[in-house]
Amino acid sequence: MLEIPESKTISIQSDSMLKGKIVTSVFSPKSPHKFAFFNGDPAGYAGTLEGREIISAKGHGMFVDICFDKDTTLTIGEGTSVRYHPPASQAPDKYQLLITFDDESFISFNVAMYGLIWAYKGRFDNKYHIISLESISPLDDGFNEAYFNKIVHGESRDLSAKALLATEQRIPGLGNGVLQDILFNAGIHPKRKKSKFSDSELHKLFQSLKLTLGNMTDLGGRDTERDLFGQCGKYKTLLSKNTANKPCPVCGDTIRKEAYLGGAVYYCPSCQKL
Repeated sequence: MLEIPESKTISIQSDSMLKGKIVTSVFSPKSPHKFAFFNGDPAGYAGTLEGREIISAKGHGMFVDICFDKDTTLTIGEGTSVRYHPPASQAPDKYQLLITFDDESFISFNVAMYGLIWAYKGRFDNKYHIISLESISPLDDGFNEAYFNKIVHGESRDLSAKALLATEQRIPGLGNGVLQDILFNAGIHPKRKKSKFSDSELHKLFQSLKLTLGNMTDLGGRDTERDLFGQCGKYKTLLSKNTANKPCPVCGDTIRKEAYLGGAVYYCPSCQKL
């Protein structure tokens, strides 16, 4: 899933690798996906994208915007992956969209559980895309402790740590995946209620959020996710499906996995007291 570290990494790679390329052909899904969301019929993307030159790529929240000339954009989000294929590469057996360029390289898009591949001119009238563009990223200096506390105290409900940080896009791009290590590094249980946070815990949570997301991004994303070239990120996740039921890296207790709020949470029962 695209979260802050991956959207930033892929956008930097795309901006470097794709800028200046001109679209020659657009191929519709070779393997249709019920939960791949397009702006109308993807067969019409050829008319929108062919002949367009890539100007830049921008990552924000859970989105990557590939920006073309003529005020045209292709936005991917959530469970959509994009891969770069150099000239003379063989096309993948399955894809939800494939775009070829004037140098005979191409990119392919695949959707896992669900994902967005949205081509459009002008503005993308999507609530979460707009919020993502207008919010301050935790990777930016403007996301300071005062800004973080405003988000926390702006929520009147006594939510759990997971519900507060990883639902409703209060912090765009901070999803359930990156949340696990943020909470672990802060020593906070994912089910711990906001009303139980002490001032020192809230400060530690802010610091963990900034440092963990910064480390994940600096290392090209998490080792559970892949970049533009299909390579896993170099940030070794502490809590994930790969570490469930294994010893905690701090105390040696067993990492637990539980279903909670529509997904899995991972925690150390000794380091993260409820």
